[in-house]
Amino acid sequence: MKAPIYLDNAATTPVLDAVTEAMLPYFGETFGNPSSAHSFGRAARAGMDSARRTIGAIFDIDPSYVIFTGGGTEGDNLAVLGGALAAQRQGGSFHVARADTEHKAVLGACEEVQRLGGEVSVLEVDDQGRVQAHSLEEILESRPALVSLMWVNNETGVTQDIEAISVACRDAGVAFHTDAVQAIGKVACTQSAPWAMLSLSGHKIGAPKGIGALLLRDPAAVVPLSYGGGQQRGLRSGTENVAAIVGLATAVEIAVTHTADHAKKFSCYRDELEMGIAKSIVDVQVNCSDASRAPHISNMSFAGTDSESLIMNLDLAGIACSSGSACETGSVKPSYVLKAQGFDDARAASALRFSFSHINVRSDIDRVLQDLPDIVSRVRKLNVALGR
Repeated sequence: MKAPIYLDNAATTPVLDAVTEAMLPYFGETFGNPSSAHSFGRAARAGMDSARRTIGAIFDIDPSYVIFTGGGTEGDNLAVLGGALAAQRQGGSFHVARADTEHKAVLGACEEVQRLGGEVSVLEVDDQGRVQAHSLEEILESRPALVSLMWVNNETGVTQDIEAISVACRDAGVAFHTDAVQAIGKVACTQSAPWAMLSLSGHKIGAPKGIGALLLRDPAAVVPLSYGGGQQRGLRSGTENVAAIVGLATAVEIAVTHTADHAKKFSCYRDELEMGIAKSIVDVQVNCSDASRAPHISNMSFAGTDSESLIMNLDLAGIACSSGSACETGSVKPSYVLKAQGFDDARAASALRFSFSHINVRSDIDRVLQDLPDIVSRVRKLNVALGR
């Protein structure tokens, strides 16, 4: 029996040993509520404040403007919906802009803006998933309250020109939010691009699930979506998950320290995988290969197959991958991201996403190249027999 291999790191990653070690005291002797005034509470708060300073220093923002959340989805909602509501209450436009290739968290928050009577503009993307400059320029002329764009697409790995986009938004007097969940530790994203808000998630970089952060240049740019004890500048009430917060800061620090090394390793794996598959399997398309891509994601379509059958057969062979986002309760559907880029149903429905992290080794690539050709051949023959 072959040992299973995991190539779905864009969905989640295992917790790093260093992160676990940093968190352990906050499950034991340093268990206090950080809002308590006594020594137990002060000790817990000291750990949380240290984590906030670490992240603030990495991204060059005031540490008190680091708002810890339950993950990337909550951060995106607080930025998009909280940002739109803040603008409306301050007399601005209740209007946000995004692309159709955004994460479901942003798409869902934009739908709520519309439900509440606001306006949503859609930025055009080309067939590689890149936001078109003319579309951004046109939408900025209408002065939306907020533009939200992913730094690295979670399905295709396509990177947007965040520096240019954030500068354009700043110059137009429009707040810019970027979902950097897939960017941290994979591309250089701690430089001083003038974003107004940046969201990140811990479990994509070796921290636990259920912890993330929204980084703000100006805390007045959002209003809270939950209410209670007024923690975190009143923007996210509730007793903080101190252990996970400490773990998140540790994971972010490790991720940004090793970005260059990981980028080199992952890009080698991605390129070897794509070239090997192209040599051994016919009718394969590497999606978005003409765009700038983050190194840890490869998205390919296999003509004559369907993603669900490929994923099931790969899983039986001990290889874990996906068809795209893991945020739709395990469903396998044609990629809405690829369809938004103009791909037909067949290409979108036959796409696989392989994604890498620190746990992967060169032999994982060899394993895929060994097993995938037979799996694709079997699925194609079955689909022909079934008249698909």
